[in-house]
Amino acid sequence: MRSSRRLTWPRRVAWPAAVLAVLAVAAAGCTSQSSAPPAGQASPDRAAGAAGRATASHLAWRPCGSQGVALLCATLQVPLDYAHPAGRKITIALSQVPATAPAAQRQGDLLVNPGGPGGSGLGLAASVAQGLDRSVAADYNIIGFDPRGVGSSVPALRCDPSFFTGVRPDYIPAGTAAEQVLINRARAYAADCARRFGWLLPHMTTIDAARDMDSIRAALGVPQISYFGYSYGTYLGQVYATLFPHQLRRMVLDSTVDPQGAWYADNISQDYAFEGRMLAFFSWIAAHDAVYHLGTTRQAVQRAWYRARALVAAHPVAGPSGPMIGADEFDDTFLQGGYSNSLWPGLAAALASYLRGHSTAQLQNEYSQFGTQNENGFAVYNAVECSDVNWPRSWARWNTDTRRIYRTAPFQAWDNAWFNAACAFWPVHGPAQPLRIRGAGLPGILMIQGSLDAATPYAGALAARRLLPTARMAVVQGGGNHGQSLAVPPNTCVDGYLNRYLADGSLPQGPGLVNAVCPAAPAPAAGG
Repeated sequence: MRSSRRLTWPRRVAWPAAVLAVLAVAAAGCTSQSSAPPAGQASPDRAAGAAGRATASHLAWRPCGSQGVALLCATLQVPLDYAHPAGRKITIALSQVPATAPAAQRQGDLLVNPGGPGGSGLGLAASVAQGLDRSVAADYNIIGFDPRGVGSSVPALRCDPSFFTGVRPDYIPAGTAAEQVLINRARAYAADCARRFGWLLPHMTTIDAARDMDSIRAALGVPQISYFGYSYGTYLGQVYATLFPHQLRRMVLDSTVDPQGAWYADNISQDYAFEGRMLAFFSWIAAHDAVYHLGTTRQAVQRAWYRARALVAAHPVAGPSGPMIGADEFDDTFLQGGYSNSLWPGLAAALASYLRGHSTAQLQNEYSQFGTQNENGFAVYNAVECSDVNWPRSWARWNTDTRRIYRTAPFQAWDNAWFNAACAFWPVHGPAQPLRIRGAGLPGILMIQGSLDAATPYAGALAARRLLPTARMAVVQGGGNHGQSLAVPPNTCVDGYLNRYLADGSLPQGPGLVNAVCPAAPAPAAGG
């Protein structure tokens, strides 16, 4: 399940649109050397009941810069394998915006996660602290972290740093030979991961990340934590709540993953949902034909977009050091518009400038900002999702399913298949079924969801809601952005529910699965 790559996103191993405002953090102050050198591949601990206990450890917080708020950083060593807690250790990087309210008013520690899997969470602490009402943010120590394998945590998983270099083979194979080239790329990537990090891969599951969260809790010296997760972070939250129900005080899930679809089915659901979002984008461009001159109907704009794709496939856009944007890079860039309609004006202007003005400057700018891939994030994405549950190992199954999807949802069908294809060859075989989420007996949970979200489709969020009987859901009707809370511009209805819940545990009280409805933010104005 890809969530947008950037602080964007989700692309894929990216970030939800709700946290577009902050990415950089003084990460250098949050790194250390690992005590876990490469070794032989260990046995994966996949059973939920086989967890080792979190071990309390002192956290040495130190100033590490400012993102509009004073930021502290620390590192924490955790077991590589929780079945052997005294064995090898790896290092988790942490950031914190400390509570500023009087001690008697403080409400403890709020861990935050932006999604992915593979997204760095260090910058999210500051983003959440600045986005919440000041009186609410002041009550919490807001703590971000890079999950195992990510960014400033050690080791940072990197399988093939050159994988995204240059113009890549077209996602949409022209024939059997072209498809085989892409299969070979996926197989080689899985083999590179096994060769470089075979000792780490069996311990990169969401269950492992949830145990790391409980190690953070133990290191903080507190009996309970609160949690706020976006996108894949909502799945991490559901897993944590299942494994450690008594250690959870409050939990916010924004743009919620269907845990029963992890991960093959969830990706197929995304294919259909992203098709709808792209058609909405084309309709928006058509409604602003006076600005973009790409057609007055959705169909005309769609034809223009595919014409541009064919042009860059045949004649890649040149960059400073060679070919820069081919068909894949073009797709990667425009996919980001499916996560956030705030990107629509810039993407539409780039498309118009390329087709009508024969200029590539704006297209290059959009690609540089939103389309480039982070190989560390991609590696972690694969390591987590390929190991959480066993994927189909027959490429014939992938081929049949993708061709069927492509007939009605062509925009992301092959793109998504190749983004996940390494899972068909992954060296770690996950369990046959995903972890069963158990929601009984949990504290009240706040869920926030856009009804037209493509990365975590609405039907899947409703499925998760059914598994979490103590949850209450606020739905943004007609909202297609991925990540609805703390957005820019803000949705005051959504943020009101968020702030009230974190302030005193208040939840919307309407009956049924959807307990409150908020209006969607207006579509962006044309420009760019």
